[in-house]
Amino acid sequence: MGVIVKNPDILGGTPVFRGTRVPIQTLFDYLEGGETLEDFLEGFPTVSRESAVAALEEAKHLLLARP
Repeated sequence: MGVIVKNPDILGGTPVFRGTRVPIQTLFDYLEGGETLEDFLEGFPTVSRESAVAALEEAKHLLLARP
């Protein structure tokens, strides 16, 4: 079971971290804005480090997957 959940009953289907209402996009926004993973984790204590890293790994896998 992955750490990313898309459920129409949670934020209208926006991808979120499993067990939270924190959008995955928020992690990418933090990193894109020059913030660190630590900054994100401090701001969203319901997201574990393991979940954040796993989400980044899932994104990496999707981007680097061969067609």
